[in-house]
Amino acid sequence: MPILKNDITEALNRVKSYVHKTPVLTSTYFNELTGVELFFKCENFQKVGAFKYRGATNAVLQLTAPQKAKGVIAHSSGNHAQALALAAKTQGIKAHIVMPSNAPEVKSDAVAGYGAKITFCEPTLEAREKTVKTLVNQFGYTEIHPFDNDRIIAGQATAAIELIEDVPNLDAIIAPVGGGGLLSGTALAAHYFEKNLAVYGSEPQKANDAKRSLDAGELIPIINPSTIADGLLTSLSPRTFSIIKEHVSDIFTVSEQEIKEAMKFVWERMKIIIEPSSAVAVAAVLKNKEVFGSKKVGVIISGGNVDFTNLPF
Repeated sequence: MPILKNDITEALNRVKSYVHKTPVLTSTYFNELTGVELFFKCENFQKVGAFKYRGATNAVLQLTAPQKAKGVIAHSSGNHAQALALAAKTQGIKAHIVMPSNAPEVKSDAVAGYGAKITFCEPTLEAREKTVKTLVNQFGYTEIHPFDNDRIIAGQATAAIELIEDVPNLDAIIAPVGGGGLLSGTALAAHYFEKNLAVYGSEPQKANDAKRSLDAGELIPIINPSTIADGLLTSLSPRTFSIIKEHVSDIFTVSEQEIKEAMKFVWERMKIIIEPSSAVAVAAVLKNKEVFGSKKVGVIISGGNVDFTNLPF
């Protein structure tokens, strides 16, 4: 079943008493640097420090009583793990998170702090999925996938709806893309609520499955990517790719150096903490000024969970 306009409206009504309505910030410096009127939707100020809390909350609130009794499970390198752990805790539900062994310590510590049980596995998608399947069979958990889930996507769309409501007549929105939950939700929000709004994605050159897939017209997963943007390591799913293929105008890729520079720029000039995955969207605007010149552009700052013991600059 496709995700309908009503699904997104209901998601917004469902989660709004649980999530922060995050601020939209502007920066004269970035506007002058790019020649673009930029509006930053700051999901780094969201609970758990990332947009992921929206989707996790929307999914958890729709569980049945038997599902709540047995608990939930997911595999995640960080932000979805924290989001699901807190969303479950808020509803008095057990959460079990499968994390890759190379997940940033700041994120695994936060997951544990929210009361979730953690099982570490090898840092491959195959290992993550196999571990989740084993635990589901053993304990009867309900899996809440980080992005391959309609309720997750509808929840993530609520960030773009808020941005569209706060800043009328945007010309474009750009969001980072890993598994595609945020970009899919953003694209659907634009499609249903602001017809003339172009949607763009951004991703690291070293994890560029979404760009390659969109250009080829078919899903091309990437195997074991390595990038500083640890939240964007996962490839698209058929579900997210189908939405992106239909509703996203283009996807821009940026180098590791461009990600670091954009992250540092935001820290220095806007005095807000963003993580490398968020900086990917900022870097894409800096790199493609001619695409966005003289337009009103929304930039979704996806999160601000940074390992301060391992800063890239």
